[in-house]
Amino acid sequence: MADTEVTEREDALAEPQQTEPATHSVLMELREMIVTGRIAPDTKLRAEALATLLDVSRTPIRSALAVLSAEGLVNYSVNRGYTVRTVTVRDVFDSIEVRASLEGIAARTAADLGWEAQTLSQLTDLVSQGRAILSRGEWSETIEREWYQLNWLFHRGIMLASRNEVLRNATRMTLIYPVLGDVARLCPTIAACVPPRHRQMPATPPAHVLESQEEHEALLNAFQREDSQAAQRLMTEHVLATRHRLHAIVMPR
Repeated sequence: MADTEVTEREDALAEPQQTEPATHSVLMELREMIVTGRIAPDTKLRAEALATLLDVSRTPIRSALAVLSAEGLVNYSVNRGYTVRTVTVRDVFDSIEVRASLEGIAARTAADLGWEAQTLSQLTDLVSQGRAILSRGEWSETIEREWYQLNWLFHRGIMLASRNEVLRNATRMTLIYPVLGDVARLCPTIAACVPPRHRQMPATPPAHVLESQEEHEALLNAFQREDSQAAQRLMTEHVLATRHRLHAIVMPR
């Protein structure tokens, strides 16, 4: 997918901004750097250094750090300032379980409210794009990120369609693991407890992604039928599938 197409989708489905665009961009980038371990646990986050790294002023950095603190990804103390919080395997599992309930509610609510034609068309297109990617029969880091970008936009579109700001804010508190790739490989906390064979990049689409795509298609069908109860059940099971998979491959430590 071209970069311009991704940008257009993000603009169409982006969460209504309560902060400046620069702050939102910095927030997303810092969050991804933390959950993928590019910024290690217990690292002290200095606004000046981060501003230089991301080539922005200190103002959006400070605003983003405040949000990340509220989300629980960083800790704040008067003496140390902001530091990256250590995320445990239990934290990740708990986060997925809570997210499943919240996204299930969002799916049901969006279906109950009724879909605007444009929004349903966008979701349909996202699902079709995902199927087209998998139909190539190839897999790589680049293709994985491409598919997970569509996955993120699909889930975000449903959340926004629920028109529930409290629900959106609560869901943000569960973003403690990567959303643009396989958590078993990209989340340091999980990867440290997963056998190497489960962290290797396959040459063809992995089974869990193929299953996730089928679940997206089932969800879309429920939305088209305006079956809100089925939508809630399918979405809850869809998100919990990640927890079940991780539980099966994570070795106790």
